Amino acid sequence: MSVVQQLRRALRPAGKTLQAMARWKRLFFNDAPPIFGNSKPKSGSHLLLQVLAGMCQVAPYKYVDAEPVRTIWKDGGRRTPADVLADLRGIPQGVIGWGYVEASPENVAFLCQPGRVNYFIYRDPRDMLVSQVFFATDMHEEHGMHEYYKSLPDFSERLKVAITGIDRDGLKMVSVKQRYDGVFQWLEQKHVMCLRFEDLINNRDVTLDAMLDEVEKTGYKIPTPRERVLEILVEAIQPKKSHTFRSGKTGGWREHFTDGHKRLFKEVAGDLLVRLGYEKSDDW
Repeated sequence: MSVVQQLRRALRPAGKTLQAMARWKRLFFNDAPPIFGNSKPKSGSHLLLQVLAGMCQVAPYKYVDAEPVRTIWKDGGRRTPADVLADLRGIPQGVIGWGYVEASPENVAFLCQPGRVNYFIYRDPRDMLVSQVFFATDMHEEHGMHEYYKSLPDFSERLKVAITGIDRDGLKMVSVKQRYDGVFQWLEQKHVMCLRFEDLINNRDVTLDAMLDEVEKTGYKIPTPRERVLEILVEAIQPKKSHTFRSGKTGGWREHFTDGHKRLFKEVAGDLLVRLGYEKSDDW
């Protein structure tokens, strides 16, 4: 990161705070409930991020934090629970936080307190796998799987590895079934609103309305009229503005899964899709 980039990152919070003060005509941002947006990687986090940015236009929040809170570093290294919790506690008042955080006892105890709002977005595992392979191969050279994926002959072979996972020669990635263990842990939490990526795309207005209801369940009343709020949030959702954007659609896995991939997925994942509600049976 260049010196100019470092300077911009350091000054960004102050600039965003001044903008929020001017927009909301206030000095303090302590009445709206704290919001945290959470996800598993390649499961719709940047779509959720756009909605959260829209929230700053309809309720008195300063800005959305620039950096995500991570349980696992981009290079695959795992952070200590204490470090993750410190990052969560360090999100300034009036700032919307987001990240890729596991449902550890420490994180759940902090995030699921009364008066807080939590969103967790997840995605059809098949679409998630396709997205992850494209991202790691073509869009993010620093990804831990980049070199290995590039060494494989084609997308088909990469997708097989994404399904089964890998643990050899110092390279480790869990299977698709293991990836979703963490999703179920969040689905079990009462004080977390779990969202499907597909619903934000295909059932947008109803889903956004429910997200706003989640804020007002804390007893806080969003000051912008609901009809106007929906207009602003819909306008904020522009997937093509995400630097990780590739297709922004649902069900794209059908273009990439062969019969062999389907058989392998069923062997590895078992009833995962049924448990998540994406299929009614193993016949897909």
